[in-house]
Amino acid sequence: MRVRFDRDTCIGMFQCVAEWDGFEKDLDDGKADLVGGEETEGDIFEVEVPEDEEFDAKFAARVCPVDAIEVYDDDGEQVV
Repeated sequence: MRVRFDRDTCIGMFQCVAEWDGFEKDLDDGKADLVGGEETEGDIFEVEVPEDEEFDAKFAARVCPVDAIEVYDDDGEQVV
């Protein structure tokens, strides 16, 4: 499973940070950061999710008020 995060879309509500340790606050920019995320294109970051963190990653995506977080299964299908 992997997470795709559009940092440009993020509005800094930090609800994802409260739900999953895979995100942290960047108070200087007023946005969340995807921990260990690799930038795949302009302000789009992706990271593989450890199996024991999949539930929390999905929940982080669900609580994002601007849908800046997408979750994909191992087959590449979007699940959140």
